[in-house]
Amino acid sequence: MLRYVYADQLDQFPRLRDTMFRDRADQFRTRLGWEVEVDDNGFERDQYDDLNPLYVIWERADGTHGGSMRFLPTTGRTMVNEHFLELMDGVHINSPLIWECTRFCLNRNSESRVAAALMLGGGELMRAFGVKHFVGVFDARMVRIYRMIGSSPTVLGASGEGRTQISVGLWDYTADDRAKVIERAGVRSALSEAWFESSFGHLPEMRMTA
Repeated sequence: MLRYVYADQLDQFPRLRDTMFRDRADQFRTRLGWEVEVDDNGFERDQYDDLNPLYVIWERADGTHGGSMRFLPTTGRTMVNEHFLELMDGVHINSPLIWECTRFCLNRNSESRVAAALMLGGGELMRAFGVKHFVGVFDARMVRIYRMIGSSPTVLGASGEGRTQISVGLWDYTADDRAKVIERAGVRSALSEAWFESSFGHLPEMRMTA
């Protein structure tokens, strides 16, 4: 199932929390070789996890992490503005209608549909909070995954070539996009909405604009 959890709520789900940060270490440092910090608990965390971001997490039947994404509004601190401005020719992204999505992570044993389920969760956030776009930095390996899901971004800037290419992308979300990710995730629309309601307790009226 999908859970929507703010950082200050993670202690309510210790098994989900711990396996998420360990899976991030496994993906970003072990498998991808990124220069990320991993603490004595085996957790990959950074300064943006301290800003009370909102996580969309796929929780497996045993309560462990299957996949996740991290969201922050661009009206505050973001990775794209603080570390990747060169990809944007120095242009800051700052809008209440644009949120940043980072740390897209999948457990190495997750089913392929989990990636689509996470995109569906991101879309539910857009519908709920009136967000028009997500912005994020991604590497070359993600291009195929986004294409498979049916949720490819508009590329705003890029650096490098081939497997070393790093890009900044902007995602929007239409009714057609939602239909595609629902099909790929194998999740009924009503179930996705029920998961959202179980985390937030209500559906804002603005949610029905898409």
